[in-house]
Amino acid sequence: MNDSKKTDQSKTTQESQKYIFVIFEYILIFAGIAILLFVSPHSIWGDGRLRYNAVSMLLTDGTILKTPYSMIGPIFSAPLWFLGKLIKSPAWWCSIYNLIVFTTGLFIIYRICRKNIDNGLLRKFLLILVFASMFPFHQTTYYGEVFTAILVGVGILAINQGYSSWGWCSIVLGVVNTPASVIGLGFVILAKMLKTRKWRYVIILIISIGLILAESWLRRGNPFNSGYDGNAGFTTMLPYSGRPGFSYPMFFGIISILFSFGKGIFWFCPGLLLPIRKNMPEINKGFYESYKLWIYFLIGLILVYSKWWSWYGGWFWGPRFFLFASIPASFALATYLSAKHKSIALNLFLLLILALSFWIGINGVVFNQNSLGICVAYKYALESLCWYVPEFSVIFRPFVVAKQLSPGDIIIITFNSTVFIYLSIPLFSQLVKKMIIKGKEFKCLYLSCDKWKF
Repeated sequence: MNDSKKTDQSKTTQESQKYIFVIFEYILIFAGIAILLFVSPHSIWGDGRLRYNAVSMLLTDGTILKTPYSMIGPIFSAPLWFLGKLIKSPAWWCSIYNLIVFTTGLFIIYRICRKNIDNGLLRKFLLILVFASMFPFHQTTYYGEVFTAILVGVGILAINQGYSSWGWCSIVLGVVNTPASVIGLGFVILAKMLKTRKWRYVIILIISIGLILAESWLRRGNPFNSGYDGNAGFTTMLPYSGRPGFSYPMFFGIISILFSFGKGIFWFCPGLLLPIRKNMPEINKGFYESYKLWIYFLIGLILVYSKWWSWYGGWFWGPRFFLFASIPASFALATYLSAKHKSIALNLFLLLILALSFWIGINGVVFNQNSLGICVAYKYALESLCWYVPEFSVIFRPFVVAKQLSPGDIIIITFNSTVFIYLSIPLFSQLVKKMIIKGKEFKCLYLSCDKWKF
């Protein structure tokens, strides 16, 4: 009886401790969103300014501007624009539009997955998206990448979790908002067709292309007028600069998109380096199917933008066009953090990946492109320094040129570091235990006096 009572008490204690950790992780997620709202900066600039002007003109007097950027994403911010007429200003509310889209996406991910996968993995996934991805920076702007990344990413998850109809609708809206991503959709459609042996998925691709052409027709008078005709950058010392359209050599584009110090997605989304197939038996099959489709969509983005003259995304922190990569990268990292690993080398690698991911989350919001004015001087003649030279990469620049931190910066750094420590403790604990075991084995093999002879 006593043993039985002790066992029951032990189980109760473990459940209580687990419950406390669950509550703590949810608090971290909500606190992270609150920090993004109240502490991180929000502004409308660059291409975001053009999108905002187009929405304002449409809602003010019905004028349709012929900008090259889709109105699909920005038009959903209309309720915020009208709210701004009553409280604060339309610009202020629209500046937090991407944060609202991002937060809504997190909520939907939780709702459709909480009963189908391990909740510990789900919470880690959400924590990494909030603190250790490119989303913290992107939510500070009014650019269009957040809308596409969230709607396509969540839509792919939805179609594999039993919400096929509205999942495909979400994907189509996200793709139409970024017409170049239709190539990524093509890869997703092809994968679904090969898996199910059904042709009907072609309809989704046809609808998406039709809506893209219809918007061009409505806004620019010609379904084949994308608004990018003749679009090119400045001519610099780079051999392929100044050329319009899809004029960049694909080989150089791909290796730059993947590996360049200032724009490479392996630097900004290091979780992509983690193959997760071997960890999948414990995880809902639909989630792994979603991960594969995320990767297919990302491959499509890489291929299409590798030929675009502005593959780097213009004067923008990090690989602007590849925000979507943060979704599969965050999931892969969360998967590894939810499993136990025997290898010391793998644990060290995971700690490195985790640390770099959290640095990316801090770097974009706190440091942005601080002290990189030289890259825009002389009509962007030296901008390539920020793409390829480590000392001028946004990732490493804060270690070269110090920035005076504001109170808000300190709050963000402190909070993100706390979450990093929390997630890294199990990894560090495993690492220490394995190193102790290896140390004892080494001692037995090489340091015992009775094993040595003259």
